[in-house]
Amino acid sequence: MRQGAVGHVRAVERDGRALVEKRLRDPLRHDAEALALRAVAGIGIPVPELVEVQPGSILMTRMPGERLDDVAPDVRIDGLRASAALLRRLHELESPLGLPAAPDDAAIIRRYRDAGGPPLPLVVPAAAPPVFCHGDWGDGNLLWADGRITAVLDWEKAHLGDPLREVARAAWGAARKDPRSFEAIATGYGTDPDALRPWLPIHAAELWLWFAEVGPPEYLEQLTAELLAWPA
Repeated sequence: MRQGAVGHVRAVERDGRALVEKRLRDPLRHDAEALALRAVAGIGIPVPELVEVQPGSILMTRMPGERLDDVAPDVRIDGLRASAALLRRLHELESPLGLPAAPDDAAIIRRYRDAGGPPLPLVVPAAAPPVFCHGDWGDGNLLWADGRITAVLDWEKAHLGDPLREVARAAWGAARKDPRSFEAIATGYGTDPDALRPWLPIHAAELWLWFAEVGPPEYLEQLTAELLAWPA
């Protein structure tokens, strides 16, 4: 069983089928994941098929492929670029009723400053009309095989939100591993990389708060050093 930040995931078999059981402690995240997977099924974004949904537990099909954060660097760049086109498709879908609202960026800024985070140029950008967002689009939640994305996983943070905010989060997170990732995601999505930059301090503050509250300490130390060198 793999334990994540919000729950547990384990491989199971039922009636000869390879399945995955995901247990979520937070009922809001549980419901968001089930709602999102139902809404995305059959529209060209590869996702697990829901087999059974019970309180606190979601049973779904096991998807083929290797995690994109485990592949060779150049392959990862190709995968991120391909994934961004899928993210664009998600943002163009009609949003299902019942999705949670976007994160409160003004509250994130207040919490960050109250916690004593490194100085950042924190301003909430003007928001676009909200769209269907995945909430945690990144190489750890993408599977890759035979030159294509074979699955988009972990939909428990699905919400209604600003599309560029989500693209910027994915691009900044990926670029911390390989700077080439930023442009790969921006161009794959079909946007100017400069359109994403106003959102980056928000994501930096959000991640710093996560590490400050959840850890591990060495991640917080590394990120703090990065943010102290943030361009003025």
